[in-house]
Amino acid sequence: MAESLVAAEDEATAPLPPPPPTAAVAAESGNPETEVDGFRRRIDDLISQADELEKKVSEVVEFHANKKQTNNLKGNSVVRDKEKERPIGNGSSNNCVNNSGSNSNSKTQGDAGRKEAVCSKRMQELMRQFGTILRQITNHKWAWPFMDPVDVKGLKLHDYYEIIKKPMDFHTIQNRMETKDDYRYKNVREICADVRLIFTNAMTYNDEKNDIHQMAKTLLEKFEEKWLQLLPKVVEEETRQKEEEAQVIVNMQSVQEANIARLARDTHTELNELNSLLEDLRKSVVQKCRKMSTEEKRKLGVGLSNLSPEDLNKALEIIAQDNPNFQSTAEEVDLDMDAQSESTLWRLKFFVKEALEQQAKNSATKADENSKRKKEICDALAKTAKKRNKKLSS
Repeated sequence: MAESLVAAEDEATAPLPPPPPTAAVAAESGNPETEVDGFRRRIDDLISQADELEKKVSEVVEFHANKKQTNNLKGNSVVRDKEKERPIGNGSSNNCVNNSGSNSNSKTQGDAGRKEAVCSKRMQELMRQFGTILRQITNHKWAWPFMDPVDVKGLKLHDYYEIIKKPMDFHTIQNRMETKDDYRYKNVREICADVRLIFTNAMTYNDEKNDIHQMAKTLLEKFEEKWLQLLPKVVEEETRQKEEEAQVIVNMQSVQEANIARLARDTHTELNELNSLLEDLRKSVVQKCRKMSTEEKRKLGVGLSNLSPEDLNKALEIIAQDNPNFQSTAEEVDLDMDAQSESTLWRLKFFVKEALEQQAKNSATKADENSKRKKEICDALAKTAKKRNKKLSS
């Protein structure tokens, strides 16, 4: 489009009256070269605006494509099963709420932060109650073998690490509960799993007749009894966390959808404005063009007759844009070149030129492909004949 506009200016032989106020050309309107530069600058500006609009459109399209994909995944039973199997409190789901995305507003971020703080406080209370259970177990008279890491070297347990892949002890658990870094437990179930690991390790390494095995078994049973008393509160909190996480996600999606909807509306408005500017520029360029000669109109008619059916329909649509009474869909069209406006004639000329050039390229490409195919067939036939002759001669 930009090349066509500039080319139209190059066709001008004599400047006409200055363009309307919308034309952003230099003050020296009598200088054709200056006017061409002005048109080119306007074209560059329009191209830049079109690039920005393309980015916005891509953002809207990507959002809806991702949303559609997410909806499809939600309907996939395999995905649902995996979600059910995912342990509560692992990975990013340890947090009560997620940080709001780039499209969420400050209010959503503030709400998410407050909910996360409240959720963390509730989880800390559960951990405090679990700590009471932990003290009751560690104060038992049989808890002493499990307080510190197993002295593998001192006890000469050479096969310990071959049997026990993840050693655990109460001292390690206590350190993780008290630390302030990322090593800290995120929820009660993580601590519960490590407490069980202490006893199952001891029962795995030592046979049933061993005192350590019996001590671990007894303490594990006592722990499970106390854990069952706390478990309803844990389940209640986990359910509450899931509901809050789901609500935060819904809120974030609502904000994102509102932003995307606003972006789509703004993009539509900007696109209409860009089309209006483009139309003004086209009219300005046509005003600068000389009138088309009779010979040029004749050549244009010949060019139209050589168009493909698809391109011919597009050319007829160009004519219909400036002539509402023109029937571009009729089976037979009687086209009077002299009755067309200069704007229509010049638009047709550049369209026909580009269309015929593209047709020529396509024809050349097809001819090259046919020639290459014929050569391949000839080579194959020659090769086959050579093999046959060689076989006969032998």
